[in-house]
Amino acid sequence: MRKVDTETLEELAWSSPRGTFAGFGKQVSEALGRDPESTDIMQRHPFDVEISRIPAGKTPFPYHSHGSQWEFYHVISGSGSVRHAEGVTPVRAGEAFLFKPGEAHTFTADADADLVMFVVADNPINESTHFPDSNKWVVKSPERMILRGERAVGGYFEGEEEPLEAEDASH
Repeated sequence: MRKVDTETLEELAWSSPRGTFAGFGKQVSEALGRDPESTDIMQRHPFDVEISRIPAGKTPFPYHSHGSQWEFYHVISGSGSVRHAEGVTPVRAGEAFLFKPGEAHTFTADADADLVMFVVADNPINESTHFPDSNKWVVKSPERMILRGERAVGGYFEGEEEPLEAEDASH
């Protein structure tokens, strides 16, 4: 059995360049031996666990959805709001909620205290993330790439095949 004292885990910090987004996280799964870069399920674990702390008045990350990943949240302390497809919903300590793949979301801590949440996410390989506000995509397969683009008008095969000789001659 692997065991860790979450009270002693290092809290990792992140912030966007202008400070619009900021947060902290204790990587519980990694402390228990998870290798996030491995494609071996025994090393990467089937789920990821984090204790997330959002500073008072802050939002940790842009509004986004995951292509394959499920995320479960349980509010440990504080209160705040969750932006989702139907609007904004207040959340407080003791409440739990779930986002399935394709459901966009983000959080904001209330101005008076940090919002602390226990987060459990399944751990799919080849995950993608979409940011609806900026039409940006993050694709991990297994490397991480950030893309921005327009919807292909011609659909799935557009630009994937060489033109037929008859089409070449007509242009």
